Amino acid sequence: MKNVLVINCGSSSLKYQLLDMVDETVLAKGLVERIGLQEGIHTLICPGSDDFEEILPIDDHAKAIELVINALVNPGHGVIESMDAVHAVGHRVVHAGEKFSGSAPITDEVIAALQECVALAPLHNPANITGIQACQRVMPKVPMVAVFDTAFHQSMPDRAYIYPIPYYLYEEHKIRRYGFHGTSHRYITLRAAEIMECTPADLNLITCHLGNGASMSAICGGQSIDTSMGLTPLEGLMMGTRSGDIDPAMVGFLSRKLNKDLSEIEEMLNKESGMLGISGISSDLRDVEREYANGNDRARLALEVYGYHIRKYIGAYAVALGRLDAIVFTAGVGEHASLVREWACQGLEAIGAILDPFKNATRHDEAIISKMSSRVKIMIIPTNEELMIARDTAALVLDH
Repeated sequence: MKNVLVINCGSSSLKYQLLDMVDETVLAKGLVERIGLQEGIHTLICPGSDDFEEILPIDDHAKAIELVINALVNPGHGVIESMDAVHAVGHRVVHAGEKFSGSAPITDEVIAALQECVALAPLHNPANITGIQACQRVMPKVPMVAVFDTAFHQSMPDRAYIYPIPYYLYEEHKIRRYGFHGTSHRYITLRAAEIMECTPADLNLITCHLGNGASMSAICGGQSIDTSMGLTPLEGLMMGTRSGDIDPAMVGFLSRKLNKDLSEIEEMLNKESGMLGISGISSDLRDVEREYANGNDRARLALEVYGYHIRKYIGAYAVALGRLDAIVFTAGVGEHASLVREWACQGLEAIGAILDPFKNATRHDEAIISKMSSRVKIMIIPTNEELMIARDTAALVLDH
């Protein structure tokens, strides 16, 4: 038995899984929501048992960690007798800058490096650090590992990550493209290679992680050579509430035109734009799709802009790769929204990718949805970031 607890802290939420890494079985998983509010929600799901839910004040991430531990060892609905059965903890961390090209055991030096990157990910890194420190207080002797969203993209060549701005800004302040969702893009790369019965080194992919946050990557020989998110998760595709790529001069223009300061413009671009901004309906694509079916023209426009941006990136990355073996859709939207996949694949016959409408419309988990005649495969692969975090954690602190 090699049990690994995976912790994924957001600003006001905490997702977790407990896995037995001998056979990679999920023993339990759960979600703590509305951290910091009086009516926080904690849900625990254990295979073969009824779900457990509690609603109570959850002051901070330390309290959330306490709830997770109490639930896991609870005689009524838990899955382990004591926390001695947790042999390691793996933490998802969003931003590690240039300091790490792989996962790392958590030390004081690692915590300091994460704190240095807070300015690059102010919504994410503080919550990640808080979750790590809360676990360290409750489980001081359990080894812990940080798995970084940015690490997978450290293989990008400088021509892909350097911005065309004064070079000293990179030298002195590390302003560059970093990319995110790296753990997901890495899992998809490995799984696609298994499905296509080859090694990752033999495979060129375009991976499309489409959720409320969305990013795409060009994968050459199993390594990331370009990705759509940049210095922050705001760049790239249009997302649920994020604008994605815009004219940078728009920031100053909007500030003057609307008499808003920089922080207000950043708030608009991060939280009031994207699918929500264009549709005026919701940041949730399911809501927008329902309104599109009812004839709402703004919903149609939002979906068309989204699909168009995805296929623009596919076209650009196909050229960057030179040879393309497969396009892979993953995450909540990528896995479940057949309309988005349909519109994203329009016109891709030019690069040898031909979607099969019937396969695309049929609900399935893992599938090849391109036509038999398609030179480039189009695939759906559900992502599994928690499994990647658990694997890295076990490899670094348990498998020796």
